[in-house]
Amino acid sequence: MAMQRGSRGLRDRAECWAEAERTQIALWMPVGLGLGIAAWFLLPDPRAWAAFACLLAGMALAAAVVADGGRIARMVWAMALLMLAGLSLAWLRAESVAAPVLARPVIADMIARVDDTERLMARQMVRVMLRPVTARDGRGRTLTLPPRIRVSIADGDVPAGLGRGAVLQLRARLMPPAGPVAPGGYDFACAAWFQGIGATGRGFAPVTVLRRAQREDGLRQRLSRRITTRVEGSAGGIAAALATGDVGAIGLADAEAMRRAGLAHLLSVSGLHITAVVGIVMTITIRLLALWPWLALRVRLPLVGALAGALAAIGYTWLTGAEVPTIRSCVAAMLVLAALALGREAMTLRLVAAGAVIVLLFRPEALMGASFQLSFAAITAIVALHEHPAMRRWFGPHPDWRWSIARQGGALLVTGLVVEAALMPIAIFHFHKAGLYGAFANIVAIPWTTFVAMPIEMVALLLEPWGLAGPFWQMLEWALEALLRLAHFVASRPGAAVAMPVAPAWTFALAVAGGLWLALWRTRGRWIGVPLLLGGTAAMLVAPAPDLIVTGDGRHAAIRTDGGMALLRERAGDYMRTTLAEMSGSQGELAALSDQSAARCGKDVCLTRMMAGGRSWRIAATRSGYAVPWSSLITLCRRVDIMIADRRLPQACRPRWLKLDTPVLRRTGGVTVWLDPPRVATVNRPGDGHPWRRSVSHGGR
Repeated sequence: MAMQRGSRGLRDRAECWAEAERTQIALWMPVGLGLGIAAWFLLPDPRAWAAFACLLAGMALAAAVVADGGRIARMVWAMALLMLAGLSLAWLRAESVAAPVLARPVIADMIARVDDTERLMARQMVRVMLRPVTARDGRGRTLTLPPRIRVSIADGDVPAGLGRGAVLQLRARLMPPAGPVAPGGYDFACAAWFQGIGATGRGFAPVTVLRRAQREDGLRQRLSRRITTRVEGSAGGIAAALATGDVGAIGLADAEAMRRAGLAHLLSVSGLHITAVVGIVMTITIRLLALWPWLALRVRLPLVGALAGALAAIGYTWLTGAEVPTIRSCVAAMLVLAALALGREAMTLRLVAAGAVIVLLFRPEALMGASFQLSFAAITAIVALHEHPAMRRWFGPHPDWRWSIARQGGALLVTGLVVEAALMPIAIFHFHKAGLYGAFANIVAIPWTTFVAMPIEMVALLLEPWGLAGPFWQMLEWALEALLRLAHFVASRPGAAVAMPVAPAWTFALAVAGGLWLALWRTRGRWIGVPLLLGGTAAMLVAPAPDLIVTGDGRHAAIRTDGGMALLRERAGDYMRTTLAEMSGSQGELAALSDQSAARCGKDVCLTRMMAGGRSWRIAATRSGYAVPWSSLITLCRRVDIMIADRRLPQACRPRWLKLDTPVLRRTGGVTVWLDPPRVATVNRPGDGHPWRRSVSHGGR
């Protein structure tokens, strides 16, 4: 009896809590969809997806049967159905975009039609999206290539007449879209699947145009080129990014400084830029129309201004390539403008939730990307913070203008700190870095970009056709150079960006769950989210650094030594060096393994020793493409704990603990190893049935 009374009392308290939070329940709609989408990406194969779908359907049915008017049961029922819908959306989307993927690397002589071009001025190359018409290998045999491939061409090899609709003849080395370098890395193969890209590669000269494009560039490309010719250097690249979303002209050093300073979000067209464009267009429209008294007395000018702002938001979204952050921001802007037109509160969490639902319905794969997560985490944190009564009490308007300015500055600082805290788990999980000064840098950078740089650029673009924009382009260059100086100053401070190793997925999930619980509820129970958020973030910060990272081809490895992580092959490219450094949590450049005192390296093989877990570990790795006698390899394997090779090792090669050669790495993909305690993580999971893990093209036959 006592247990029954206790359970009834607990249920009653839960129902009272659910009743008090009833107005917030709708905010969990995108969360339910997101959980289902995430489950599709995390579960391995169709059998697991179907089983989970059946489980969700059973949960929904059981909750509906036992609901008995209770709000908790209805919440479970709704969440199960939303998760089922999210799982189905992700599965359907992945199947609907299915396209052949190249099975293995090939060198192809092909004729192809150009779908799109993207000039990367800082890298001195052009990315071309191609649709092959005919293709042959070096022996003249016909190749069947995927219908959509992406090829990079050096600036010096780009012919005249290249543009959308052109037909090219070229030779290119093509490869399947690459998966993660190691567990926790960026999965380009997944992103390429949803973009319909079946192969990537590099084009070689000569590149011949068989049919010129009718127009070499679209509006976006022409506008970017016009801006970068008016504003020099990386300042021009930032100006182009603000107007068109094209970041190709920003220097690599300047882009890295922006990232380290926490200002990289300014280069991705999102809520800040949409808000600035809508605000400027609305203000100009209302002020100009107000000069006509007859119209001002008969027409609701704010409504007209809202309509002009909506058209500007749609046009800006289209011009900048309609990326996920821009679409999300455009949807939010539409909802805000509709609320203003109806006389409702302009920005609420309901509008944020509605925007998230719309994006997830049409682009469910966006959930797994850093762009979606950063955008919605920032706007959710801002709106939830400013909806709290304490913010209105402490930082609301004040009759004394001096106190009012101080309160606005305090609100900006608090907002920056809260946003930085909300974004930190995402930055650590995806980019393996935690910024320390981003909140303070953004206090200056966001108002400077919104109220100085973007209005100047809009005026310059409006006056450009009449040849009157010269002074404004110069002012814009000064403004953006000041922004770059701020970025370099902040990035050069000690500890501006702290490198972190790859964090376990459960730590990220815990931090996200805590943040959502804290932001979306309103009663005292919301504070349960604080220990979850702090615990997940803390676990990410203290995640152990790996002792060994091996790429999926076995050619590259980062090995921990007494002097930090060291690189097996010192001639590795910049991308590989940077990626391995980030994933290992190393602050600077990786040293060469051959320069370490604990390593003995010859031309073909390196042998190193490290202490971990109270014992000595011996690791050997091949480091050249030359053949090594099998007898030598077999002898070496017997002496080491871990053997790494970019080739097939003899069957008699049996190291004491782990053998990573081509057959093994082909199954596992990249590998990360921890030695205290011994543990191995792999990119590929046994039986992974996601479509981008399966080769569906027979590209060599």
